[in-house]
Amino acid sequence: MNRRKKRQLADLLKYVVIIGLLFFFGLFFLSLLVNYVADPSGPEWEETDPVPALNQQIWEYKPIVEKYAEEHGIEDQTNTILAMMMQESGGSGTDPMQSSESLCGERGCIDDPEHSIEQGVSFFAQAYEQAEGDTALAVQAYNFGPGFIDYVQESEESYSEDAAIAYSQYMYEEAGSEDSIYACRREEAEELDACYGDIYYVSSVMSYKEAIEMELEN
Repeated sequence: MNRRKKRQLADLLKYVVIIGLLFFFGLFFLSLLVNYVADPSGPEWEETDPVPALNQQIWEYKPIVEKYAEEHGIEDQTNTILAMMMQESGGSGTDPMQSSESLCGERGCIDDPEHSIEQGVSFFAQAYEQAEGDTALAVQAYNFGPGFIDYVQESEESYSEDAAIAYSQYMYEEAGSEDSIYACRREEAEELDACYGDIYYVSSVMSYKEAIEMELEN
């Protein structure tokens, strides 16, 4: 066999190897594609809710919150209280803690932000003590009232969203449901006939608290 034929044979073998490799990898990727189609879920990724935006006004109120929280011995709950402020009013207005109702039983009797914070912190401190340090229970009681703490503790339980829904349903029914003064704030609550207060108040507050702590870290 002359040199020319040997070179042609070597080139042919080279092309055969290349085509074989391409065929192998083609089958491999086709197999992966078939498996993905058969199980489209693929790897499980944990979805997280976006962190809510903050009104920068709350940082001006932070020293005032710290002042009254320290007076009540709950300075470690400062970020929780700021998060409640965001949930209540977005950190705006003359009653940023929306604490008029806890003071005088109706809205609008507080028109000074510091007075609002003083009353709001005081009310939360009472709830926190009654809740025996269960932060989530005290936070929900800020929205529902202290009766929710009694409701949960009578069952010898701690806060849960299921307990919040059940209590809201009970209070809404007691108030006459659709004829009551309470209006559903969320579509999900209306579907559950749980229109007393905000059944997702704790989760909303904790989302704001996460945003606050993230901003403090940066």
